[in-house]
Amino acid sequence: MENSTYIALSRMDAQQRAMSVVADNMSNASTVGYKRENVLFSDFLSHQHGSKQAEGADTESYTQDRATYRDFQQGDMQSTGNPLDLALGGEGYFQVRTANGVRLTRAGRFEEQQDGAVVDESGNALLDRDGQPIVIPQTDHRITISADGVISTETGEQGQIGIVTAQDDNRLQAEGSRLLRTDQPTTAVERPNIVQGMVEASNVQMMTEVTKMMEIQRNFQFMAQFVDAEATRQKNAIDKIVQVSA
Repeated sequence: MENSTYIALSRMDAQQRAMSVVADNMSNASTVGYKRENVLFSDFLSHQHGSKQAEGADTESYTQDRATYRDFQQGDMQSTGNPLDLALGGEGYFQVRTANGVRLTRAGRFEEQQDGAVVDESGNALLDRDGQPIVIPQTDHRITISADGVISTETGEQGQIGIVTAQDDNRLQAEGSRLLRTDQPTTAVERPNIVQGMVEASNVQMMTEVTKMMEIQRNFQFMAQFVDAEATRQKNAIDKIVQVSA
């Protein structure tokens, strides 16, 4: 198999990876707080050595999968009317406590359990500014949440939601479609902008993803045709050599 085929195969492998990422984006188009992913590819240059290389053929360019990164652009605000549905305008993340530790999220769909604990859709406790679970008295029913996260009921203030930022968003590691893990110190947002009764929708644009998927599929098919043509060419060349040698 010649190097041109290996180069084509490296591009096909990259296209498969890109297709997987696009498909994941599309499947999470309706996931609250989801941030679309992108793939980053680059050329891996292989320098060829030897005196018999044709002019201009001393470098081969393979496709290298460098990274997957998230687009943290703000999603649209969607009204729900639920007093524990919260959207973040601007920077920051909610903190929730999971079985594996504290995680960050933009998915602000919360609910109150029977014991008064405020949790997300997976039952993870929403944390306050001190990193403690938020609990609302079971007898209180009128819940208001200010832009800076102060929770109040008919009996007074019940705590303040902790909103934090990470030093580098690109180093956040996804756990599922809603949670993000960080190994960096977090910093409290001094002036968060929490909107009660709304959630932040996914920032996935379906038409953009569909267009990208079609482009990836065309590129993959082109490379597959090239590999097939190269295989046929090499087979024909071998057959001719065998016939001459016979």
